[in-house]
Amino acid sequence: MEVSKKNNVAKIGIVTVSDRASAGVYEDLSGKAIINTLNDYLISEWTEVYEVIPDEQDVIEKTIINMVDQENCCLVITTGGTGPAKRDVTPEATEAVCDRMMPGFGELMRAESLKFVPTAILSRQTAGLRNNSLVLNLPGKPKSIRECLDAVFPAIPYCIDLMEGPYLDCNTEVIQPFRPKKK
Repeated sequence: MEVSKKNNVAKIGIVTVSDRASAGVYEDLSGKAIINTLNDYLISEWTEVYEVIPDEQDVIEKTIINMVDQENCCLVITTGGTGPAKRDVTPEATEAVCDRMMPGFGELMRAESLKFVPTAILSRQTAGLRNNSLVLNLPGKPKSIRECLDAVFPAIPYCIDLMEGPYLDCNTEVIQPFRPKKK
């Protein structure tokens, strides 16, 4: 007997990766941009698990592992650390803790960002699966976050469905998720 996931509250991890965060006073516009975008997209109940951490691969890895394995987040979205600078190690941390990679997410985000800036080719966003969770790396600029999420989010609810996660019900006036029609 299949258990309905429609009434489960989704837990979504939001991780801002920034060395500026550990330097003192810091307003996290990127993390807030993710939360605001998810609030626009989702009409189903969800709760955030939110962290601001430095650009340290071991810290990023431990944070993702904790959000998936301990906090039971069905989706973990990171922002920052995806560029070519030596300290940008979010994709490496994601790859290190994921069981399988989902390269289509990064490919689509870069293609979408190229419509706005030629430097999008410098971004190394990626996505992967850890256990029954999707881990998605976004760039650090709030404007780019919305552009990238607008491109890839239509696939995310179905991805989470396939991993037997909570049902993400969306505001179809804002974002149109894709789910195959049942026969």
